[in-house]
Amino acid sequence: MDVIGAGFGRTGTRSLKAALELLGFGPCYHMASVIAEPRRVGQWLDVGEGRSADWDTILAGHRSAVDFPAASYWRELAAHYPAAKVILTVRDPGRWYDSARETIFRREIEAGTPKPWPQRLKTRLIAWRAPDFALYPRMARATIFDRVFDGRVADRDHCVAVFRRHAEEVRAAIPADRLLVFECREGWEPLCRFLGVPVPEVPFPQANERAAFQAKRPRRALSLILRGR
Repeated sequence: MDVIGAGFGRTGTRSLKAALELLGFGPCYHMASVIAEPRRVGQWLDVGEGRSADWDTILAGHRSAVDFPAASYWRELAAHYPAAKVILTVRDPGRWYDSARETIFRREIEAGTPKPWPQRLKTRLIAWRAPDFALYPRMARATIFDRVFDGRVADRDHCVAVFRRHAEEVRAAIPADRLLVFECREGWEPLCRFLGVPVPEVPFPQANERAAFQAKRPRRALSLILRGR
């Protein structure tokens, strides 16, 4: 493991994943890896519920890891891989929360509201065809919503305070020569300088805007139902 991402989801982690892979630090582990291979949900559920945390097995074959759920365990990963560099992706805290609320927090916030029958049917079909992925909400609560945000993802002020405190804790815990605090809008130069690699002759990746995130959900659900992964 060469690079550990300590930044929360919705701080440009999908763009950073693409950038790291272009720079030769891939494959890069991301929540997208969990969604693409639902067997990984159970691994993270074991971590979140305190049964096991075999980092070498979970992250096998990857040279980097960014985004949740790995970012929830940045301290543990930084200790387990002492030679790895750490990247803390950041953005304006208020804008971060607004983005997270409409994407990664949305289903958790709406979990207690009655669902229309097509959505209930879809949930049952996924549980039948992809039982590993049916554990995803429980895993996300254990590793992200409860662990990081105390189950209060609907509370904007609380989450913004957690976001700010997290950045301070990472800065305090990781030596300056091992840490890059990074906004994706800064582009290639600070990232490449930190990693000691040349700047590529391609634009810095721009990935996973809010609308694109929402558009992917129906396709993911259909894939799980049809393919039974």
